Amino acid sequence: MIERIKEWVNENEDVIKSTYHYLHENAEISWQEKNTTEYLSKQLEDLQIPYKTFEDHTGIIGYWGNPEKGPTVGLRADIDALWQLVDGEWKANHSCGHDAHMTMVLHTITCLKQLDFQPKGLIKIIFQPAEESGKGAKALIEKGVIEDIDYLLGIHVRPIQELKFGQASPAIYHGATTLLKGRVHGLQAHGSRPNLGINVVDSLGAIIHAVNSVKVDPTVSASAKVTMVQAGGNNFNIIPDFAEFGIDVRAQQNDVMDDLIKRIEHTVKTAGTVNGATVDLETVATMIAAESSLDMEEVVKEAITEAVGADAVAPPRVTPGGEDFHFYKHSYPHMKATMVGLGTDLSPGLHHPNMNFNLDALQNGVKILSVAALKLINQEVKAFALEK
Repeated sequence: MIERIKEWVNENEDVIKSTYHYLHENAEISWQEKNTTEYLSKQLEDLQIPYKTFEDHTGIIGYWGNPEKGPTVGLRADIDALWQLVDGEWKANHSCGHDAHMTMVLHTITCLKQLDFQPKGLIKIIFQPAEESGKGAKALIEKGVIEDIDYLLGIHVRPIQELKFGQASPAIYHGATTLLKGRVHGLQAHGSRPNLGINVVDSLGAIIHAVNSVKVDPTVSASAKVTMVQAGGNNFNIIPDFAEFGIDVRAQQNDVMDDLIKRIEHTVKTAGTVNGATVDLETVATMIAAESSLDMEEVVKEAITEAVGADAVAPPRVTPGGEDFHFYKHSYPHMKATMVGLGTDLSPGLHHPNMNFNLDALQNGVKILSVAALKLINQEVKAFALEK
């Protein structure tokens, strides 16, 4: 079966890349992936795979097989894009590779279907919305989508700094991420009499310096930086009385993140209010650090070896990037989950507006996911039957 999978993928290279190009050219931002959901629904219909969508948000869940006959294996892909300035134009842009992730999961199912594979168990196909908001996974958890899954598998294209084309890792150890949004309120005044006002730009300067001064244990990877500021209007002779700012916080461990957030909240409010302004701070998104499933990683390591070759296997990658995928295992500790890291020669980097990668990597991803799905469905069937 594995050789047949590899042959199918090689024969369908053009179709796989065509799917990617369509999804790339029709990007939609978080919670607005309406056309993407419709497109994926149509693809599952063509494969005669039952699915469900949601009344209150985007996304789609496909169901292939019978959970009474074996384990439930989830294949997850995120479907949203970022809103970015690309070559002078603001637009939805797939600069994080979600178009590739959808393509690989969709063609994994297509491959197995067209090869007449019959899963002894249930394969649940999860096209998750709003990963970039940090809230998409939580929405599916609240709806009970994940609670019956035994094994959950995701995939993410990796920058060239982490993995080269032809390589793949059985896990990505993402760090924790918190995105904070702040508001500063001051007092307007004429530019000639600054003593009568409270200048929120002064507060912003103090806040930026304060955030850059926050220190944590240097032996643990962590960072905090101001990534957005907005203040004032079109007139240069008015002391502005309102400003907004954003802070991106990263930590490789969840407990370090907790400590870092407490320090930032204290220092931001202290520094920003020295001149008499008031500061409000809210959390707009959080992502937790990855929790490993070592036995699951071994299965995926075997899949990489058999699908692409032993030379392709790379150790799990540790990255400061965040992923809401890890909320799934955190919410259901019994579940075994991992995310494949796929080498693609991606550059200049994830979230760069002109991110690009070697599209031949899509074939490697489909092969790896297909073989991994086979192994996960088949390896537990005997044990599952005994338990029943």
